[in-house]
Amino acid sequence: MNRFKLSLLIVAVVAVMNGCQPALDTNRNNAIATSTPAKETYDAAAIEAEIIKLEREWADSNKTHSSEAVKRIVSDNAVIVYPDGSTATKADEVKTIESGSIAADSYEILDPKVTVIDADSAFITGRGVIKNGKNAVPGQKKPIDISGEYRFLDVYAKRDGKWQVVASQATKILPQP
Repeated sequence: MNRFKLSLLIVAVVAVMNGCQPALDTNRNNAIATSTPAKETYDAAAIEAEIIKLEREWADSNKTHSSEAVKRIVSDNAVIVYPDGSTATKADEVKTIESGSIAADSYEILDPKVTVIDADSAFITGRGVIKNGKNAVPGQKKPIDISGEYRFLDVYAKRDGKWQVVASQATKILPQP
């Protein structure tokens, strides 16, 4: 067999092999390209109720000086921003609660609004009202009065089946002139 016939035979085999490919199913490919993935279902009302419950437990820990709620609710890598602009970690928050340096007659959470982003993330905003609040800061002779209203934003993530705060910010609401 000469080279020309051999080359022609190889081209023919390749052409036949390419022709044996399955037909392109354009309807199926269009359906795949235009379909949206199914959204994960979740119970937003249940998530909202759980987040508000956790917020109230955290607030109560300031009055009872029990850090158990903080240890459970605040994630290990959480970032906390206090009204004075200072930042804290979970360990700092636990230490503050356990020291009893913060005291208040009451710590109310008002107007809580939970925004559920998806099954594993949500945030809450609201107002915290502290009555007769004091913070005994080490090195200062007189405790700082922390009474008043605060606007807060806490970001939650669901980790290992439980909701935890991953970021927290509180800002003092100044009296209107």
